[in-house]
Amino acid sequence: MTVESIPVKAAPKSLVWDGDELVSAVGGGRRWGRDGVERPAPFAWSFPFDAGTASASGHYSAVYQERGTKAVLLGGERVARELNRSYYHASSYDYPLALGALGDGREVVVHCPDEYNVLQIEDAASGERLTAGGREPEDVFHSRLSLSPDGRYLLSVGWLWQPFGTALVYDTALALSDPGTLDGDGLLPTAAVMNGEVTAGCWLDADRLVLATGAEEWDEEETVGLPSRHLGVWSVSEGRWLHRSPVGDAEPGVVLLPRGDQVISFTGHPRLLDTATGRVVAEWPEVGVPAKSACFGRQVPTPVAALHPDGTRLAVAQADRVALITLP
Repeated sequence: MTVESIPVKAAPKSLVWDGDELVSAVGGGRRWGRDGVERPAPFAWSFPFDAGTASASGHYSAVYQERGTKAVLLGGERVARELNRSYYHASSYDYPLALGALGDGREVVVHCPDEYNVLQIEDAASGERLTAGGREPEDVFHSRLSLSPDGRYLLSVGWLWQPFGTALVYDTALALSDPGTLDGDGLLPTAAVMNGEVTAGCWLDADRLVLATGAEEWDEEETVGLPSRHLGVWSVSEGRWLHRSPVGDAEPGVVLLPRGDQVISFTGHPRLLDTATGRVVAEWPEVGVPAKSACFGRQVPTPVAALHPDGTRLAVAQADRVALITLP
């Protein structure tokens, strides 16, 4: 395992891999190649965006204010359109936004453009709202959205008004014919996620998702849920936990990056975790990242990191460099 460094003029606020190059859309398209040389940004934003995301295909990306209401959708380096979210408590929790493709290959934007608790799926190219219709939303703040690799399912790691972090899973195919299905409890039973406070989640594949819990508890007597400071693997098709494992004293934080049957967590520094056991496979304490424990509350920057599609290299933004970690 090695850790290399790419010097940067300013810490990147977003990172994605484009082949073997790293790109920061928030930085106006700043780019770093294998030689470690920074290429100048082709454009600059006249707005203080501080976070970004991208679709798996790389066709679309977005920049946004993590605790604001404004975002911009990009098709390559071209601005496709502006995006907005509800002002309601926007300064108190992270912007809910996901990019990806549905089962039919259509690239979509998933966000909450009108109300904090109303998810919408829109065609990325045209802006057409695919989930228009009558809605009866519940009182949940959606955040940290992600689509499963096949686009069939949508994960929201958000919070309820306690505040207390929770997770919801929805069927996107069903939502296209019945948008109201995005308003209920979805496919993840409430009892499964109302023990420990859910702080992070990601998809391992089209069926399995990983959820992580912090130190807070809702119901310590609950036996079917995921306890505090645990890592759990849930099967959507089987409707049950495949694994529930303690993660020790280190809370997983708000970011999980999937890598086969492993995930990378970021609290203080990156850790490579085995999802079946919760065991720390490797960790890099010399690569510091913000210790952010929830998507709501006090504003702490979200760790900025990108895993290469081949799973061999992890890029982590630092104040004066990008750390490149060769994974075991």
